[in-house]
Amino acid sequence: MSGPRPENAAVLQPRKDKPVRNRHPWIFSGAVRSLPEFENGGILPVLAADGEFLGHAYFNRETSIAGRMLNFDRTPPLEALAANIDAALALRRRFFGAETNACRLVNGEGDGVPGLVADLYGDVLVLQISTLGMDRLKTFVLDHLTKRLAPRSVYEKSHLPTRREEGLPMFDGLLQGEEAGTVEVLENGLRFRVDIVHGQKTGFYLDQREMRAFARRLAAGRRVLNAFAYTGGFSVHAFAGGAASVDSVETSDRATAAARENCALNGFAEKPGRFLTADVFEFVRAEPLDYDFIVLDPPAFAKKKAEVVRACRGYKDIHRIVFQKVPAGSLVLTFSCSYFVDETLFRQVLFQAAREASRNVRILQRHHQAFDHPVSIYHPESDYLKGFLLEVE
Repeated sequence: MSGPRPENAAVLQPRKDKPVRNRHPWIFSGAVRSLPEFENGGILPVLAADGEFLGHAYFNRETSIAGRMLNFDRTPPLEALAANIDAALALRRRFFGAETNACRLVNGEGDGVPGLVADLYGDVLVLQISTLGMDRLKTFVLDHLTKRLAPRSVYEKSHLPTRREEGLPMFDGLLQGEEAGTVEVLENGLRFRVDIVHGQKTGFYLDQREMRAFARRLAAGRRVLNAFAYTGGFSVHAFAGGAASVDSVETSDRATAAARENCALNGFAEKPGRFLTADVFEFVRAEPLDYDFIVLDPPAFAKKKAEVVRACRGYKDIHRIVFQKVPAGSLVLTFSCSYFVDETLFRQVLFQAAREASRNVRILQRHHQAFDHPVSIYHPESDYLKGFLLEVE
């Protein structure tokens, strides 16, 4: 079958096509031998150095990741994009029922849709776009998703460092329908109010759904500290699981108020516990930490590779203090969402903290991936969240 001519395609360097042949979606600039005349963000056929057709990708000459694959066959690229979105929606329908109506519908490369995150909160759809190529496809994606979902509102929250390299401004605004505001959703049968406009990420940390349910099963009769509590997701689940008390600590007044509101929304307003606006590092240094279940779910300490050493110092310090102070037999459910701190390094940091605290610490469980945050086996780079359930003897 005849295919695109090299002068009309992106042609890769000799011996640089193996990642694409292995279905890795990223093409680094050093792997590209030649590009035709095209507008940055445009879709091009991709050829190996010997002329073999490899698929389609959108390209940006100005970025280190020059191309991102939309497909690995001869399907027209927009048809492939629509099919991948439909497959992503179908996957979510298999796993979610009436008890949860907030989920990630499209998880970037994990669903074969690079540069796009789409989250659904009840009848409000929130998009996050990280690349110029996907930004140029936004109208197509928006039309396709609204036909499938008929949302009341579509809001975009695109505040991502990658947009600077892509030559895109940060963007936050309503794309379609009613003003989004605050929406009430269900997660595991529990109620939460999500502030679409002012909330972190797309409004809620959907990637921790499975671990919040896990914490609920562990909480019965325990004195719980939810550090870096954000809007109280772990706190609500701990109360629902029968926790004896829950203290929620967060640096933001807005988040602390939301955590209190979410607990009240589920009937836990009179349950024993405190809602504290404080620096978590200062809190754990000052308090006796007389808890037998602590959740540490901080924001990313390392947002770029140059910050890894400082991030590991922070992870070690807070865990050392916790390990030193908690009673014997306490559980610590801890996470890192810093991509540049992988699971091996995070475990090494926990080892150092335990050693400096002179406490015996055991790993009981590892993080459970949420079904709506799939990671392509061909693209391990998108596996950013890791965590451990620890027992401090």
